[in-house]
Amino acid sequence: MSSVNNEWRSAAVSTGTTIIAVRYDGGVVIGSDSRASMGGEYVSSRVINKVVRIHDKIFCCMSGSLADAQAVTNAVIHKLNFHSMQMGEPPLVQSAASIMREFCYGHRDELSAGFIVAGWDRKRGPQVFEVSLGGMVVEQEFTIGGSGSTYIYGYVDAKFKPEMTREQCLTFTTNAITLAMDRDNVSGGVVHLAVVTESGAERQLIPGNKLPFFNRI
Repeated sequence: MSSVNNEWRSAAVSTGTTIIAVRYDGGVVIGSDSRASMGGEYVSSRVINKVVRIHDKIFCCMSGSLADAQAVTNAVIHKLNFHSMQMGEPPLVQSAASIMREFCYGHRDELSAGFIVAGWDRKRGPQVFEVSLGGMVVEQEFTIGGSGSTYIYGYVDAKFKPEMTREQCLTFTTNAITLAMDRDNVSGGVVHLAVVTESGAERQLIPGNKLPFFNRI
């Protein structure tokens, strides 16, 4: 076997992923695929859950190096819980995004991980933030990320509408991830979703045989 074919053995595990979040009146929907790969050639896991709860009503999605993303996420969970104890109240979504930005920016030369932070808080309601590889934070109505996102910019730009309902956001998110998994060889598996509102969070899992079908060229 050639050395080229063996390169995946020493490659870092990547989430090589599709992540998305969208805000609606009353909550947010955040979701991802579930595939982790090595070197873009070997699927190391089909069932990674990249939708991570970092506080009661705040979630994040991971992309990039899985080891880096998990390390940052664990550090943010610890710091956010400590921050909440100090304040004596649940943290704000923007605070979670800012803490994540600090880690990403402070270690920008060592880390290869990007995130979406979304949730609900008492001050500003539902919010969606993108935290880029270099540590920039941008608040948006919806955002996408990961390798699969390059295949669905046209779809999300065409299908997103302001003031969509909860069900419309669930359909929008599921369709976008499904289309990305169909084109991106390092996105795949099942679809993990979380719906976050004032009353709490609800997780959903959509297996491959329940995903929508799209005709393709």
